Amino acid sequence: MTAQVKVLPSGHTFQVDDHETILEAALRHGIGLPYGCRDGACGACKGKVLEGEVCQDGYQEKALPEQERVQGYALFCCAKPQGDLTIEVREVTGLGDIPVKTLPCRVEKIEKLHDVAVLKLKLPVSERLQFHAGQYIDILMKDGKKRSFSIANAPHDDAFLELHIRHQPGGSFSEYVFTQMKEREIMRFKGPLGTFFLREDSDKPIVFVASGTGFAPIKGIVEHALHSGITRPMVFYWGARTKADLYMADLAEQWQASNANFTYIPVLSEALPEDNWTGRTGFVHKAVLDDFDDLSGYQVYACGAPVMVEAAHRSFTRERGLSEDEFFSDAFFLSKDTSTSK
Repeated sequence: MTAQVKVLPSGHTFQVDDHETILEAALRHGIGLPYGCRDGACGACKGKVLEGEVCQDGYQEKALPEQERVQGYALFCCAKPQGDLTIEVREVTGLGDIPVKTLPCRVEKIEKLHDVAVLKLKLPVSERLQFHAGQYIDILMKDGKKRSFSIANAPHDDAFLELHIRHQPGGSFSEYVFTQMKEREIMRFKGPLGTFFLREDSDKPIVFVASGTGFAPIKGIVEHALHSGITRPMVFYWGARTKADLYMADLAEQWQASNANFTYIPVLSEALPEDNWTGRTGFVHKAVLDDFDDLSGYQVYACGAPVMVEAAHRSFTRERGLSEDEFFSDAFFLSKDTSTSK
């Protein structure tokens, strides 16, 4: 039995099969619902059920608090319709134009920068992956599990897919990358995935906020913007514990030196004496609060640790007037065996 879902305000409709979640069916039909983790953890796919009922389980309460559930909100990555539905959610334009593929790839190069492995993956000669800068792929492991990692290169620079993988002690995949993975190894992946990418139909200035390897998708987006000649003012705040954790600081400094519309602001929370740090300190989202009294005319792209993304969203929208519709995020969750997911 299938159910029909109507999406407001767009008016788009699509059919959901018995085995599908609302998000799965929407993506199958080319309807661009927002999403991130697809695992009930980030809340990016949240929307309101206006008519009908859904069944949903397996999500984290912080992504859908009880109060919001009672008000009719649902996580469409977990929700299955119990009949026809009318839902309200902001769609992502252009998402359905790019097909999701499952492809093999070869590990062309492994470069270790502090505790981050930068992988360069080569696709078969006959294949090319279209993607929006900032999206991610799922590495498909032999045991059936998957690991999600952001694409760190821009679409115009697609000779390789670049991934940034932080070493997580005890994490099965990151331990493998750091101790056993060899160049020329063959892997499989699925992608592109996610709705974290630059909205190019806007002329608003941009604030980028990243923590740790949240730098990866920001790197792809910034390189795409600069290559495309986008002249919107851009300020990039990169938060890390120590100076060594800013593992590609030289690149961010080059962006600033070469582009009058780009500003780079590194922020350390636990600077070491040997860092001789004279720059900004504390939490990265608080640095933004210190610099901006009003974000109502801006777009914000935040990526990294969930606690940072959540704090940025809360403080920017409640304290600085940022529109909910202009906050775009991708939170990096840990899988159950502590390997990083994105």
